[in-house]
Amino acid sequence: MDAWVVARPGPITSRPLERTRLPVPAPGPGEVLVKVEACAVCRTDLHLAEGDLPPRRPGTVPGHEVVGRVAAGGPDTVRLAPGTRVGVAWLRSTCGRCRYCRRGAENLCPASTYTGWDADGGYAGYLTAPEDYVYPLPEDAPAEKLAPLLCAGIIGYRALLRCDLPAGGRLGIYGFGASAHLTAQIAIAQGATVHVLTRSAGARELAVTLGAASAGGAADSPPEPLDAAILFAPAGELVPVALAALDRGGTLAVAGIHLSDIPALDYRRHLFQERTLRSVTANTRADGRGYLELAAAYPPHVATVAYPFDAADRALDDLAAGRFEGAAVLVR
Repeated sequence: MDAWVVARPGPITSRPLERTRLPVPAPGPGEVLVKVEACAVCRTDLHLAEGDLPPRRPGTVPGHEVVGRVAAGGPDTVRLAPGTRVGVAWLRSTCGRCRYCRRGAENLCPASTYTGWDADGGYAGYLTAPEDYVYPLPEDAPAEKLAPLLCAGIIGYRALLRCDLPAGGRLGIYGFGASAHLTAQIAIAQGATVHVLTRSAGARELAVTLGAASAGGAADSPPEPLDAAILFAPAGELVPVALAALDRGGTLAVAGIHLSDIPALDYRRHLFQERTLRSVTANTRADGRGYLELAAAYPPHVATVAYPFDAADRALDDLAAGRFEGAAVLVR
């Protein structure tokens, strides 16, 4: 099968992705083999390619927002028959035994593994995944529109839970890419007032089109104090900006897996009056199921730019340069 691998992690201009031929993998016990229809391009893939996220194995195939069909099941698979349309997401496996797993926080499992990092992902014709971590998907939606839901949607949903937005509250969203534009729509559907702060004029226009109450520059002050905020941009310098915009008792959730250095915080301006700063780490399967159920109840507008499979390197380069709004998706 054709596949893209991270051959030499480094700046995207150094072309760290390399196209190659690999054997079709065989599903192991409890795994399914999935034939890929589409795979969205995530900023985490960019971090992996550039080395911000250290590779865990040489020659990894990136991609963890995969839509496809079960081609075969390995030993002990019982739930997903061949032909079933499925989604493969970031979380690949957890131990199920540690104290984090036992208390429902499997996203914190020290033995957790991840699609497109610990095991080959969706920048290929096929991939394998544990059946218990694969999501059944509807038949009636285009693969291009479903793929971003599997990470951008799910992680945005977890970030929304982590920011403790009260019912009918005022939410600030910093950065407005693939995850943010999906999260904003869920928050608006649930009655929130959403203010978007982002450097991209095109993203500001998209935000207003999707129902945001306002859209300003990344370092601007929102028109009213915020009950909660989510930082999607991997820019640590925006942490104090967002904290300063919070009302008393507000919470800022940082959604990315990688963040540049955070400047020094001023306790009284940024944290006093019980403002809270939280990180977001991966997701649980319950988050995935919860978000996909919400997306079925409130179908989002998914802004996508389709790239052919053989242009994966160009898609990552365009993501790094901010040349599109929404989500890039590799389609086969």
